[in-house]
Amino acid sequence: MAAESVTGVILAGGQATRFGGQPKGLELVRGTRIIDRVAAALRAVADDLLLVSNDSDAATWLPGVRTVRDVRPGSGSLGGIHTALMHAGTSVIIVAWDMPFVTSTLLAPLRETDADVVVYESRSPRGVEPLCAFYRPSCLGPIEQQIDTGDLRVVGFFDRVRVVRLPPPMDPDVTFMNVNTPSDLALAEALAAGQITG
Repeated sequence: MAAESVTGVILAGGQATRFGGQPKGLELVRGTRIIDRVAAALRAVADDLLLVSNDSDAATWLPGVRTVRDVRPGSGSLGGIHTALMHAGTSVIIVAWDMPFVTSTLLAPLRETDADVVVYESRSPRGVEPLCAFYRPSCLGPIEQQIDTGDLRVVGFFDRVRVVRLPPPMDPDVTFMNVNTPSDLALAEALAAGQITG
């Protein structure tokens, strides 16, 4: 049987209000744009790449990578996952575009089970990291139902699908770090340079 096709999806959502409205994933960490770091990690484990963004310039960010806008605008990250599944036509590995420390080694295990959702445990309030996770097309119906009710919690549909939770990486606070503010960017640069440790 042929191996299942998986699309790597870069989720470039949000208004970046804490970053002065600038596209935060285009910021540099150790001389490389965060979006390029994410794309490299995904390329190593996925069969194709897809960028989900409503930014009018998004198509220029990663030449050669298909770029799509939200199918259900205003639905937050949950809407981004929905859009990814709608356009990919395959299972997807989602990574938020402001996560500079996600690696292919971290992503590879996500596609090794037959669950609908595969997600790492983390120290976030949700207890998991849903924006560095695997989703099958079987999630589409439950996600749509949830959006229809106005509940935009990313993990809100998890109780209606088969979820596998993987143990957290060694330092989840660094691995799943989001660059949301200039101070986050400075911290990411220091971490990447080895000037401080997690």
